[in-house]
Amino acid sequence: MTAASVSRRSRVVAVAAVALAASLLGATPAAAASADAAGAQKCGTVDQIMECVSVEGVRAHLEEFQAIADANDGTRASGTPGYTASAEYVAEQARDAGLDVTTQDFEFAFFQLNSQALAQTEPTSVTYTAGTDFVATTFSGSGDVTGTAVPVDLRLPSTGGSTSGCEAEDFAGFPDGGIALLQRGTCEFRVKARNAEAAGAVGAVIFNEGDAPDRTELLQGTLGAPIGIPVVGTTFAIGEALQNATVQLQVDAVSENRTTTNVFAETPNGGDNVVMVGAHLDSVPEGPGINDNGSGSAAILEVARQIAGVKTDATVRFAWWGAEELGLLGSQHYVQTLPQDERSRIAGYLNFDMVGSPNFVRFVYDGDNSDAAGAGPGPEGSAAIEDVFEKFYADRGLAYQGTDFDGRSDYGPFIAAGIPAGGLFTGAEGVKTPEQASVYGGTAGAPFDPCYHQACDTITNISDTALDENADGIAFATLTLASDPTLITGPAPAAPSGPAAPPAGGGGLAHDHEGLRS
Repeated sequence: MTAASVSRRSRVVAVAAVALAASLLGATPAAAASADAAGAQKCGTVDQIMECVSVEGVRAHLEEFQAIADANDGTRASGTPGYTASAEYVAEQARDAGLDVTTQDFEFAFFQLNSQALAQTEPTSVTYTAGTDFVATTFSGSGDVTGTAVPVDLRLPSTGGSTSGCEAEDFAGFPDGGIALLQRGTCEFRVKARNAEAAGAVGAVIFNEGDAPDRTELLQGTLGAPIGIPVVGTTFAIGEALQNATVQLQVDAVSENRTTTNVFAETPNGGDNVVMVGAHLDSVPEGPGINDNGSGSAAILEVARQIAGVKTDATVRFAWWGAEELGLLGSQHYVQTLPQDERSRIAGYLNFDMVGSPNFVRFVYDGDNSDAAGAGPGPEGSAAIEDVFEKFYADRGLAYQGTDFDGRSDYGPFIAAGIPAGGLFTGAEGVKTPEQASVYGGTAGAPFDPCYHQACDTITNISDTALDENADGIAFATLTLASDPTLITGPAPAAPSGPAAPPAGGGGLAHDHEGLRS
């Protein structure tokens, strides 16, 4: 029996029991409804909601995602049957819990990689390993080419801020038949690749920037849309080694337009303001995506199920995004097509992308850039969202640290639209430092998630400790902000005859990055 069947049966039994009790006691229909409402409110406080949301409940959803992937060629990528089944499961679970469920279809460019190869043939022979040494960028073109790896405006040794390939002028004098050797930095990968193609390059290799520990490893990226030449990403060390070498590059891939779906589930008892809680539902084609991002999807699904009957000041709208792995396409489509009056209802957006990494760190998105993580603050109100998550960790004596709004997850379109955002993250391909290992445990020098974007991102690739803590954190923040959205927006403006209102975007929690709040 599936988890969906168990949930549906339990809800039917519960409703029948209330009706039977009302009949036996001579209760009126209003009294029976009151009893049902009282039962629904068992998760109505932050302490109660954290009791209601269990790691066992979250893992049950992860097991279902794994079973779906196992039945569908090992993947839940958008545009595949595995994603369709995942979306149907989420919708059924949310609907059975009493949430208002809707879906939003959109068309996107589908990418499927069939084979890839990279080798140096001169001056020495080196064959590189796909998935470890290099990987085709999403939306790479197909081709089997050999040519000189021509350095394009590289910054070596790297000090950050590389603009390699960002301007057409970088390719002045580029030789016919060359393979462009490009360095990460400043502009999007697709800009670099398109400039290379326009200059006559037959292929491109983009290597990591090398200015920080998390910018030396294998570079995995997307071009956002199909391109006509084969393009792969690689490590900083391999990129350095390939300068002016003869390289053979092969990619066999298919791109075509397909349709995928965003799923939404909304609480029926909230007010006009909306607190959005989102996670991307799709995996990469290479694996089942149980940590990335089954973990976030399962955690918010369990929170959604438990909060469904709770009355809050703000409506809570849960979102499971499609095609995030192809460039945040689902969340981008939603925000871009949202009417302005609906957009203005959204007090804030909470994002949960990878919350169970095996070698985890407790990252909180740095809403005000007080940690100087790098990208600058989010829209006004983002610091107040950060405060809520920090309070959750601090009250439990758990260490945490700020992480950058680096644009790699679904908060990006919301921030671009001026909507406050925040959330939790336990780390992807970045490498844990010795200092982080001393604070959080785990293995220094190893990735936060060693199976990031790989076939081994299965049900075994999850830290129950991180999943349990963060599911509670999601429940805590969701109910806290839904109960009082003015923590994000600030108090409503005072009437003209009254005293001046405080400025919007304040929030009721003092900002404390030392974790000393009680």
